[in-house]
Amino acid sequence: MFPDCATVMVRFGMVEPATEREVQDTLVKLANRHKVTRAKTGQRCMRLLSLMFIPAALLIGQSDEAAIRQVVQKYVDARESMDANAIEALFTSDADQLVSTGEWRKGRSEVVRGTMASSQSSGGKRSITVVSVRFVAPGVAIADGRYEITGIAGGGSRLMWTTLTLARGSDGWRIAAIRNMLPAPTTPSK
Repeated sequence: MFPDCATVMVRFGMVEPATEREVQDTLVKLANRHKVTRAKTGQRCMRLLSLMFIPAALLIGQSDEAAIRQVVQKYVDARESMDANAIEALFTSDADQLVSTGEWRKGRSEVVRGTMASSQSSGGKRSITVVSVRFVAPGVAIADGRYEITGIAGGGSRLMWTTLTLARGSDGWRIAAIRNMLPAPTTPSK
């Protein structure tokens, strides 16, 4: 009955599709407040809903993306400063990390331990440039980025790709998983 673009509701800071019943209830409430006919109310309210809810959806998505990018930057900063407590605060309790060497760190304490150990052994300056953030479900996002370590012990640098899965909890966005990958060598075409 109503176009999808205008039938979203904001619940607990999350934008999600509104049910037909929620849209009808909103229209009835607006009609009662403004004492206009139901036909005119539907038209006017749909305009109002689309003006209110769509910008809210865009703003929430933008603020979530900014928050996710901030978590990734905090992760890089915490690694650079070798701050185990700051690293720990960024991860969910059941987080895991699969690194380019094949080591699979399971649980927040293992992630922190392994992260600190690899930062100490390799040295260098780390940077992650997030190139995309995608929301795969309410409260779940994937951030992909270029991961570079320059000035590694022994010289040189490493260029990798990283994918972080983040989950939003009551305390904000946290990293639930990290996958670091080395680019595959190119193979000659046949």
